[in-house]
Amino acid sequence: MPEHAIEVKSLVKRFGDFTAVDGVSFEVERGRIFGFLGANGAGKSTTIRMLCGLLDPTSGTATVGGYDIRREPERVKRAIGYMSQRFSLYEDLSVAENIRFFGGAYGLTRKAVDARLAWVLEMAGLEGRGRSLTRTLSVGWKQRLALGCAILHEPRIVFLDEPTGGVDPASRRRFWELINSLSEGGITVFVTTHYMDEAEYCNDIRLIHAGRIVAGGSPQELKTRYIKNPILEVSCDRTVEAMEILQAEPWVLETSIFGLTLHISVAGEEEGTRLVRARLAQAGIAVDRVDRIMPSLEDVFIHKIEEQAARPAAGEGGP
Repeated sequence: MPEHAIEVKSLVKRFGDFTAVDGVSFEVERGRIFGFLGANGAGKSTTIRMLCGLLDPTSGTATVGGYDIRREPERVKRAIGYMSQRFSLYEDLSVAENIRFFGGAYGLTRKAVDARLAWVLEMAGLEGRGRSLTRTLSVGWKQRLALGCAILHEPRIVFLDEPTGGVDPASRRRFWELINSLSEGGITVFVTTHYMDEAEYCNDIRLIHAGRIVAGGSPQELKTRYIKNPILEVSCDRTVEAMEILQAEPWVLETSIFGLTLHISVAGEEEGTRLVRARLAQAGIAVDRVDRIMPSLEDVFIHKIEEQAARPAAGEGGP
């Protein structure tokens, strides 16, 4: 058995002159939840399609479950479960017909599918809905049904590509409970997402931007390793205007809007707090509070993107 469930080395994918994935390398431990985190268009889906044997890489190597994605793509496909961001369900088939179809596609016998069908219905919360047309289901139900279909054949590695896009918060939370139960059962879960809060559930994360990995580690490691300066959370009136004012100050290192508040990176907590209050008061903006907070993954991501953007101007080259 290979040491890692997934091993990726210098993987590249180009489409003409456009480089979608630019030399990414990482390893995924067996039985862990691995998060690939980045904005839309960052290269997440292209990477996952290469690892699933659905897209040939331009260069680089990778193994999934011990199988080489270039030499053994069919073995890779049989060894994994894959759930796309559009769920890949057939809307005009019933719930049970979808399960039977995917069971056949995975090469399961009718007896094996029958044995797993009840489990999928229970897992998805669809007991008694086997004859319902899939198009009549809510998005949350479709999501859980798609996951059940992806793991019918009991793979040890599951790829989930943006699995919670367009799903309400309650359904997202229930879905992550399912992901955690898979991991606890020894299944390796590779999940791509652009939801920063979801990445908190992962054991290991890679941040990807413009096709390159810009940071990696556990959620706690990312927050402590990459952001050294204090982060102040500022609750005030006229949030956007306040951010524009503070961005112009030389003592403000980074700024971002986080919900209804501002996150401000400064060199020192006490002096930074004093300067924020004084500058906004000067502008006639009422400040409710200024508190030092633990950096969020969104703070880390913004920090790394701004760091990458600043490097060419400083002549420092790539990451």
